[in-house]
Amino acid sequence: MANPTMDAARLDELERVIRADIDGGRYFGAALKVSRHGRTVLDIAVGHADPERTHPITTDSVFSVFSITKAFVNVLVLRAVELGRFALTTRMSEIVPEFTGQPRERASIFHFLTHTTGMPGVWEPVPGLLLEELHEAVEAVIGHVHGSVEPGSRCDYAPMANHVLLAEALRRTDPRGRSIGQILREDLWDPLGMTDTNLGILPHMRDRHVVPQMRGVLPITSKSRTSPGDYGLYTAERNEAVWAGSASTTGDLQRFMEMLRRGGALEGVRILSPQTVAAARRVWTADLPNELYRTVALRNGDAVPPANLGLGFNVRGDGMFVTQLGTLTSPETFGNYGAGTGLVWVDPATDLSFVGLSAGLLTQADNIARYQRISDMVVAAAI
Repeated sequence: MANPTMDAARLDELERVIRADIDGGRYFGAALKVSRHGRTVLDIAVGHADPERTHPITTDSVFSVFSITKAFVNVLVLRAVELGRFALTTRMSEIVPEFTGQPRERASIFHFLTHTTGMPGVWEPVPGLLLEELHEAVEAVIGHVHGSVEPGSRCDYAPMANHVLLAEALRRTDPRGRSIGQILREDLWDPLGMTDTNLGILPHMRDRHVVPQMRGVLPITSKSRTSPGDYGLYTAERNEAVWAGSASTTGDLQRFMEMLRRGGALEGVRILSPQTVAAARRVWTADLPNELYRTVALRNGDAVPPANLGLGFNVRGDGMFVTQLGTLTSPETFGNYGAGTGLVWVDPATDLSFVGLSAGLLTQADNIARYQRISDMVVAAAI
């Protein structure tokens, strides 16, 4: 049955473009899921999980989603604010007293969500340190990542440090004293029916897991005590790497994004209030650039874009610049991404939700260009 809300020929062209990318070796495979007005309008799996083309991508393939993990923590932090456990203006040092030292101890939950803590954006606090346990990561960040400028004065995307402490804030203020994995499972994933999402690869997910092929893109290794290899963190059954360690499917991520598109609730389960979602998708970083992407843009010869960060979300915002959220999407479009692989967004103006996951990591610049083109093609198919 034809879908009256989307142009079928445009969606066919999108799939053709993705197949051409894969056939050309740009990446190995991808799965995309798009909804409009709450109805799935595109659900495709193209290519393979590996360069040898031995494991086809399917619509229920499990991907390591890297920094999309941060979106789950962000939502639960906003929920904790709604429940009165702390405020956006609460300083992290009030919850984690050992987080001392000027100027970082003045950084609030708001600064952590907007990547404006004043701490530099480091990938790992100590080279080669095992960071699969939250308490060890907390100790490493507190001991080695110090403030360099006043909170609020600079935007440095934090690959790991911010969400280590945000997750610790959730854990320390949890009335039931649960682990961060339990909090994510019981307060977010289970209520939303996200049965294929976890910090680690559960047994029922193992056969469908697309083992990440790093292709030299990430600047660090991620080892595990329980799974072999330089990137064992992403194949272990369990981790507490709350900044990058979760795995999911396009189906589960669609449920998460549909919750956000609908103002914080899905199928009778409310995670956030509409007011909170509205505040979260507003740009809070003014005209500050994101220092990580300043470097990417300058290296690529592009204009430096504004950071356009909301409360834990990337926001399209106004202006014309290179962005994976697309140039044809509305300024209110908001979402999150995972290093070289994944992107999720909601465009409130066209009532679209988008999930894209891929195999074979791309460099930051190539990933941004890839998803800018895909995002523009998706929103242009809305009629």
